[in-house]
Amino acid sequence: MVEVAEIFRLHGPTYREKFGNRMLPSHLRAMQDIEQCRTASLGGQLYYCAQCDQQRYSYHSCKNRHCPKCQNEQANEWLQQQKDLLLPTHHFLVTFTLPAELRAVARRHQKTIYNLLFRASSAALQQLAQDPRFVGGRVGMVGVLHTWTRQLLYHPHVHYLVTGAGLTDDGHWRSSRKNFLVPVKALSPIFRAKFRDALKQTELFTQIPSRIWRKDWVVHSEPVGSGQPAFQYLAPYIFRVAISNNRLRSLEHGAVTFAYKESATDQLKHCTLTAEEFIRRFLQHVLPPRFIKVRYYGLLSPAYRQLLLKARQLLSTTTSKLKSQEVKTANSLGPLSCPHCSGPLTLLAPIARGRAP
Repeated sequence: MVEVAEIFRLHGPTYREKFGNRMLPSHLRAMQDIEQCRTASLGGQLYYCAQCDQQRYSYHSCKNRHCPKCQNEQANEWLQQQKDLLLPTHHFLVTFTLPAELRAVARRHQKTIYNLLFRASSAALQQLAQDPRFVGGRVGMVGVLHTWTRQLLYHPHVHYLVTGAGLTDDGHWRSSRKNFLVPVKALSPIFRAKFRDALKQTELFTQIPSRIWRKDWVVHSEPVGSGQPAFQYLAPYIFRVAISNNRLRSLEHGAVTFAYKESATDQLKHCTLTAEEFIRRFLQHVLPPRFIKVRYYGLLSPAYRQLLLKARQLLSTTTSKLKSQEVKTANSLGPLSCPHCSGPLTLLAPIARGRAP
């Protein structure tokens, strides 16, 4: 099977030779980590299966947040850590998209624009949710930044998992309709205005064409279930990378072909790029170092955990019950087993970094 790591190993040296003096250190690091992930370069362990008398080498993961191999494991770990945030209420997935006219500036000033995108979208959603015509209370939100389309084009947007109910100012629990959170047509201009006002506080405002403030900004909302299933729905969004290895179809004659699903028709299609263009598109989605791409707001914010406890009490759900719930995932990792007979493996010895078997 073709992997991003294989593309980087075969075509990365040429790419770095051509563009290395212009590449960001974070891009160089991402390439290096992905190339070395689960190889002898990072070391690992040697295991033995007594049932079939076979040895297995298990190499360490790179843990880079842009690595396709590492993200499933991290998604499972994240789900386990969210048990204290689970609320037995319906949830929505709300998505805010940065308009095309802002993307060139966003690419050059990623931290600034991404932070403003979070700030404006979260504030707009919380403001409208407080309206008694919709929720009428403080909702809980967890948001994640994505920057890609299915064809790896640059397309910054934020996904929020939002509780479909909230805590009112006088301490009551109030719910929205099961299939409707807030009107996105009303949410869009609030989002746009808050982003504009925040951008005015920076030196970037004059670089933005004025027509952007007169067009509609894209906001989408859909119901996604309740409690634990809702968090399971969000987990792949949080740890998804620009492209997974299972979408790659071929690497031949310096060209990469990958599959994607067309949004308008829901049909599976294929895109073929030169290896150089594939690497360029992949790297434009590497986030700035230490940038926080997952953020919590409202009831789920660390600043409002007392209100979250109050919400649980109103829902007749105790903290101990929530902590005792098991968050199960479809791909949770079990004990390491033999790839030949599925029998248990016994650790024989560690493998030092850079030492091949």
